[in-house]
Amino acid sequence: MMTHNKVPKAELDARLAALRAALSARDSDWQMALINNKISLYYLTGTMQDGVLVVTPDSATFWVRRWLPRAQEESEFADLRPMKSFRVLEGSYDVPATAYVECKTASLEWLGLVRKYLPFGEYRNLSPILADLRAHKSAYELDCMRRAGVIHEEVLERVAPTLLREGVSEAVLCAEIYKELLARGAMGISRFNQLLGEDVAGLCAFSENGLRVTAFDGPDGNAGTCIAMPAIGDNHRLLRKNDLVLLDIPSGLDGYHTDKSIVLHYGRLADNPNADVIVRAYDFCVQFERAVAERMTAGAIPEEIFLELWPTVPAEFAEGFMNGGKFLGHSIGLVMDEPPVLARGFRAPLEPGMTFAVEPKIALPGIGVVGTENTYEVLSEGPARSLTGSPRELICVDA
Repeated sequence: MMTHNKVPKAELDARLAALRAALSARDSDWQMALINNKISLYYLTGTMQDGVLVVTPDSATFWVRRWLPRAQEESEFADLRPMKSFRVLEGSYDVPATAYVECKTASLEWLGLVRKYLPFGEYRNLSPILADLRAHKSAYELDCMRRAGVIHEEVLERVAPTLLREGVSEAVLCAEIYKELLARGAMGISRFNQLLGEDVAGLCAFSENGLRVTAFDGPDGNAGTCIAMPAIGDNHRLLRKNDLVLLDIPSGLDGYHTDKSIVLHYGRLADNPNADVIVRAYDFCVQFERAVAERMTAGAIPEEIFLELWPTVPAEFAEGFMNGGKFLGHSIGLVMDEPPVLARGFRAPLEPGMTFAVEPKIALPGIGVVGTENTYEVLSEGPARSLTGSPRELICVDA
């Protein structure tokens, strides 16, 4: 018996209609779109099975390789059919000269298999069209993210501080926080806008380990469980008095993410020889996050927010601000790092229902990373509203 929440049929119908409308606006002669990325399949069909969704102006069929019975149980999508191999596509459609495919995630191997039986001559990129649709959240999607944000705020702000104790490792602390999220209904994974972009528990970093920059384009980092897994935390780095504790741990419900980071100080801040610079940097990040949120109003231009606020970073923190990154925040939803971004080059106005993670952070050489992060919803009137709690003073936990 299935106990999970289904994506409502009305939601799926609206998304399919929006996709067709967007394709028609881009290309009045479009005839076929092929979707195989599992995130896009979930967005459009409500299930995450292996297969290919074929959309034409008059039909939409999800050809399911594995596993049709589960797809039928989970999905309210109108047309689900079995597909033992791509051969079933042969003769099922009038093949156009040009088809739309997800160039960001479709492999050359997959493209070759499809074109063997649907021999279209050229293909165009569907990925930016889907990304634009997903940037505008529906009431259903916003509800998922709001519920995720409630869990997120509770676990990181109220539960995580109680788990700190001398001698606990980064990896174990991260796992304990992950368990607390799961116990409250979080989905237990975070997905990124990359072909193989998945993570489970985010990262925990004590003091200097937060300065270990990873290949992921973010303002913080950690040593990881090993070289091959630069995430979660280091089992050999144990918590000690006067450590900064950076927790950059996502949450989510029913496929939709929220992003949040907090920094804790283990022990009396007055005992830390770097207390003054830590407080100055952290307090600046709190005020900076608030300034970004105040400017995230309907109609605001992301690039203009970036250009107005970036120069306000104090000179003493300029080199370490965002740790080499050149953005203030990123859209978030079915993946952690969706477009648009609060950065140069993004000039489309913000619209109600868009959601962004805002994450000002500063790398302090020899000390660690301080900063804040919360997920915000753009409203029809007024500044953006946080879904994950407000930036707050540095939390100190007795050692």
